[in-house]
Amino acid sequence: MRADERCDARAVRALCGLLREETVHFFGALRFFTRLPVPARVGHAAEGLEHAMRYFPAVGVVVGALAALFFSILASFWPKSLALLASIALTVVLTGVFHEDGWGDMVDGFGNTWTKESALEIMKDSRLGTFGAVALVLMLVARFFILVEIPAPRLPSALVAGHAVSRLCALLIQHSMVYARSDGKTKPLAAPIGSNELAFAALTAFLPLLLLPLASAFLAVVFALAALCWLTRLFRRRIGGYTGDCLGAAQQFSEAAFYLGLSCAMP
Repeated sequence: MRADERCDARAVRALCGLLREETVHFFGALRFFTRLPVPARVGHAAEGLEHAMRYFPAVGVVVGALAALFFSILASFWPKSLALLASIALTVVLTGVFHEDGWGDMVDGFGNTWTKESALEIMKDSRLGTFGAVALVLMLVARFFILVEIPAPRLPSALVAGHAVSRLCALLIQHSMVYARSDGKTKPLAAPIGSNELAFAALTAFLPLLLLPLASAFLAVVFALAALCWLTRLFRRRIGGYTGDCLGAAQQFSEAAFYLGLSCAMP
């Protein structure tokens, strides 16, 4: 074998190895953030999950696409509102109420006290209080009533884009803020995400926007980023950083804001 052929073979092997590694990272993110089955070879190491965080918006694309497909199938013989309600329920099942739980815990912690220590302690409690329960119901109801205003032909694209962009918003918090808990610095969600990984995540999140009208997509992103900025200021003021619950809350709040902006500009 000639030298150039050996170099080409090594390059192919290196590329295949890289693709296998990235596939494992993607499935690691899918396993952590959803209840979807993944190949058995995907490990549980925290280091792998840290590298998998850039695939958080890609997980949103998967969840949004499944919800969009479910809605499209049901809307062919069910009323639009019932099909939409079923698709929202599917996303809750697919994610195991993971992000909704973060939203409820965050509102519980911030609503019950004004001190950082007490807020962190309340958010750590697995039980859901009155503030969190009310906030969770309001978020689900708001998401439904906002989405029902979007024309049915645009809803599948809106679901895919909303789930992707909202997860990017959560990563922006992880990139720009410090982890607020002193006892959880080794957790994957506490590790800062690098600029290159954030750029990859942003590209993944913005690709579904091409399925929407340009003006509508732009306004939806503006609404999502405005919601993110408000939450970021709240997190800094109240606890000096973020927690895993804060990331879930950011995903939920920015997703609803994205749909709101979309509904305001949708032709």
